[in-house]
Formats: sequence, C-alpha cells, structure tokens
Amino acid sequence: MHQSILAFRKRRYLWLALVVTGLSIAGFWIDDPQEPANGGTVLGYTLGTMGALLILWLAWYGVRKRRYASTAGTVQGWLSAHVYLGAALPIIVLLHSGFQFGYNVHTLAFVLMSLVIVSGLFGVYVYLKYPQRLSENRGGANRSALIDELEDVDERSKRIASKLPPEFQELVSSGISRLQLGESMWQRLRGRDLSQVLLKRGNDYAVVANPGQEAALDWLADQQAKCREPETAAVIGELSALLRNKRRLLKPLAEDLRLQALLEVWLYAHIPLTAALLAALLVHILSVFVYW
Repeated sequence: MHQSILAFRKRRYLWLALVVTGLSIAGFWIDDPQEPANGGTVLGYTLGTMGALLILWLAWYGVRKRRYASTAGTVQGWLSAHVYLGAALPIIVLLHSGFQFGYNVHTLAFVLMSLVIVSGLFGVYVYLKYPQRLSENRGGANRSALIDELEDVDERSKRIASKLPPEFQELVSSGISRLQLGESMWQRLRGRDLSQVLLKRGNDYAVVANPGQEAALDWLADQQAKCREPETAAVIGELSALLRNKRRLLKPLAEDLRLQALLEVWLYAHIPLTAALLAALLVHILSVFVYW
C-alpha cells in the first residue's frame, strides 16, 4: 500500500491539487481589490474559507481511517488526497493572507499549519521508505516469528544450564529477565541494547551490561577455558552456541523495533500540532468576525 498512495487512481488527487492551486493563483493574479491584497477582500475571504474547510477535512482523516465500516471512499484514497491537498494548502493560505504576516494569532495559525504539513510530509517519506526495509530486515519473517524463535532459544538454554552449576543457571535466567530491548520509544529509536546479566566473579555475583550477549559469552568462554572436565566443557560450549544464536536473533529484532519506532514517532508531533492548529484556526476565525 505504501507505494500506491501517491499513484492512487492514476494520481487523481495530484491533478485535483494542481487544479485547485492553479485556480487560486489565477484568481489572485486577476483580482483587483483596489487595496493591498489581504484576507479581508472578497478573494481573501473565499480563499480563507477554502483553506479552513480544507484544514477541517484533512483533520477528519484521523477519524475516517478508524471507521472501518464507512463507505465514504477507501482509506487509501483518503490518504492520497490527504497528502496532495495538504501539500497544496500552504499556497492557498499564503494567497488568502496576501503574503501579509505579523506577530498575531493569524501568523501563529500559519506557522502551526506549516509545522503540521512538514511533519506530515516526513510521515509520507517514512512510510515510503521503511516498510520495505522492515521486510528485508526480517528476512521474510515477522516480528512474532522472531520472538517465538527467541523464546525457543531461551527454553533450550535453561535446559542446558540445568546440567551445569548454579552460576550458569543464574546467567541464563538473569539474561532472560534483564533483557532490555526497546523498553521506551527513545531506546527503540536509538536501537540500543541495555540488557544486563548476573555473573559470578570470584565468590560474589555482579550485574554487568550485556549488550549483544557479549558479557555472557565472554564469561562462558572463560569458564570453558578453565574447565578440566571434557563433558562439562562440551555442555558449556552448547550453551555458548545457543547464546550466539540468541545474539543473531536480537540484532534484527532491535532493528525491527527501531524502524517501527521511526514509523510511529512522527505522529507524536503531527497529532498535537494538528490539535493546536485547529485551536488557532478557531481563534483566527472568531477574531476576524469580531474585529474585522
């Protein structure tokens, strides 16, 4: 779907946006209000009404996409129109204002509108770019399959560790419980593995950072090198192999979480900015009718 949004129905909404923009520019060019162009002329009011209705319609998309039983066009079509008509909106509003700005609520509404559009365009870029990367990163699988495979590795690690002294069992159980991958949005965006593990060093245990299972694998390698019993060393080797497999699974899982976060994070700006824009638009309209 992410590739067909812009090409929906032979780009019908691109052509609609171009027609609306062209007519607005033509009207501005032809209009002769006998005063500097501004939002208080007949053309200014006409373009302002168009812009306000367009903003309300664009904001309604957030409601429409959640109405699964609606027959008012497809969500795909709405999104295509949302993108193209949203991109045309700044031109309509600039012509409405006559390119006049000041330190007032009217300019604030324009700034908020611009920020909403920029965040929306970033969202389009993200949805065009990252779904394919998500698919490639997963190697044709999905996140559930990666997690299921990871859980299988953890269960097998527990069974292997049960054949070894308690410190090995502690390593495995703490490595599972202290796995920290994508606990917060910021962590997912950075792709950081903040996992920890409990390791026995001397007579004491210590919690150490374990990104990519490196600390656990280093400790197991050291224990295997010190082991004088071939059978026990072989079991430690099996456990090491499982943790290396776990590391292999964690890498694409961390990248999957990072890419998914990039798909979502722009909404944290887009939605609040849209709400602020609607509030500023309401004040803008009321102030026009009260003072103009």
